[in-house]
Amino acid sequence: MAEKHDYQGQCHCGAVRYTASTDFAGMGDCNCSRCRRLGWVMQSVPESDFKLIAGEDQLTTYHFNTEMIDHLFCKTCGIESFARGSDGKGNIMYMINVNCLDNPPKVDRSAIKHWDGANF
Repeated sequence: MAEKHDYQGQCHCGAVRYTASTDFAGMGDCNCSRCRRLGWVMQSVPESDFKLIAGEDQLTTYHFNTEMIDHLFCKTCGIESFARGSDGKGNIMYMINVNCLDNPPKVDRSAIKHWDGANF
């Protein structure tokens, strides 16, 4: 198994900043109407591996479909660099947008997991 490392992430303007610890196992994308338009590369991390450093007051929330996920956008630049929800056991999880990390890993899109959110 790959080793976890800490990564810095942010929105476009830098008002929202966070750290996340991950090994990038399980990166994925989704074909729902929202994710398809955004071109996210997603990586989930448990609450214990995510820390919002700045910008809590700059976030605005969008809900759709089942309204179970907090899609959190920067009020200034509009970028959603992460979302918050829970797994099937009720544990808080963060879904980070790998494209919003300061030094993202090289992503082989043919090797990531694909979630059929369009038919969920």
